[in-house]
Amino acid sequence: MSLTLQDVEKIAHLARLDLTHAEKAQYLEQLTAILAYAEMLNELDLEGIEPTAHAVAQQNILRDDIAAPSLPIEDVLFNAPQQAQNQFLIQSVLEE
Repeated sequence: MSLTLQDVEKIAHLARLDLTHAEKAQYLEQLTAILAYAEMLNELDLEGIEPTAHAVAQQNILRDDIAAPSLPIEDVLFNAPQQAQNQFLIQSVLEE
């Protein structure tokens, strides 16, 4: 597949890029080379190969949910700029 200068201009517009004429020519060459390389995938014999989402089989690896003691409140609030009643004190966001 070969791109045209208008294709590059459209891509640049969609990407909100303001390219000079030299940059457009450079991207035209580079994007055409990328598409030509990707086109080589059509030459592969994929007969009998099942479509997959990943190259290797994957599954979720989840750890067991085990309750563990949390940090001591003194350690949690150690670097808090302001605290009150063992809680972080923050500026009110909503007016009452």
